[in-house]
Amino acid sequence: MAEIRGFSSHAVEPHDGAELCLPQLNSSCTKPTHPHTEAMLIYVLLSCTSLITVALNLLVIISVSHFRQLHTPTNTLLLSLAVSDLLVGLVLMPVEIIYIDSCWFLGDILCTVYYVIDYIITSASVANMVLISVDRYIAICEPLHYPTKVTKERAKMSVCLCWIYSVIFRILLLHDHLEQPGRSNSCFGECVVVINYIAGVIDLVFTFILPITIIILLYLRVFVVALSQARALRSHIAANTAQRAVNGIVKKAEMKAARTLGIVIVVFLFCFCPYYYPTLAGEDTSVDASSASAEIWLAHFNSCLNPVIYAFFYPWFRKSMRLILTLQILKPGSSNAKIL
Repeated sequence: MAEIRGFSSHAVEPHDGAELCLPQLNSSCTKPTHPHTEAMLIYVLLSCTSLITVALNLLVIISVSHFRQLHTPTNTLLLSLAVSDLLVGLVLMPVEIIYIDSCWFLGDILCTVYYVIDYIITSASVANMVLISVDRYIAICEPLHYPTKVTKERAKMSVCLCWIYSVIFRILLLHDHLEQPGRSNSCFGECVVVINYIAGVIDLVFTFILPITIIILLYLRVFVVALSQARALRSHIAANTAQRAVNGIVKKAEMKAARTLGIVIVVFLFCFCPYYYPTLAGEDTSVDASSASAEIWLAHFNSCLNPVIYAFFYPWFRKSMRLILTLQILKPGSSNAKIL
């Protein structure tokens, strides 16, 4: 079982008549091609996804960085998540758009560096989601201890450790490719990274199974505590004449908590399951360029959805977004505006 990821092509003989990356080389790969209409649709769709990913995460970054009221431990974690997701839209997506219908001419070293950066950003994004889950767990389940357990300094330290872990983990995972760049390429014009069985299982556990397990368990606990608090509130005001109205408010809060929990889990699974499915099923991973691109793009699309899930549920984000888009943040003293 091996995890294969890259801009792959096929090594062919010159007499095959296929368009080669470099026609003068017998070892050249075939140039990936798509029908013109299909290629244009793919370019437009993926380019829009990249732009939206950059725009949404940039709004989150500006909001949290500019407005002083938003300088909280929770928003520090949200800022780190937005940075990792911004890099996905700004660095990873454009490169993959360019090479949908092109060969890789940047050399083996840059090929390896690109995928090391790719894996680091992806790991950091997932790790940030786990940190946010832990933060919400402490805030809801241990509210009295939250101010002492979760401080801005500890949040910043956690973010730093998150990125350091991602860098070290991915360098260890891809050390073979760093020592021998291009070792997985079968022909010239190809950029492929193949991870062996052991490394693939480690990647699966630490990038998918363990994070999603932690997120599910923590959010389930948060949901249970939120429900118990809602029931306690309902019983406390049972004799109140506004019972019916309050019950409606409590019911809406319960439904919102359930909906948010479901969105977080379902979106993460939907985006990452196709990429990890072969390893989960115990099958050999052998994917061509088009399927690999689809799986990787789906995983990267999670970076476009993260600001929607984690930011658009916050009223302060909508308010800060209006101030940013109307250029109100350029006014003196705008950083002290009341956002919360």
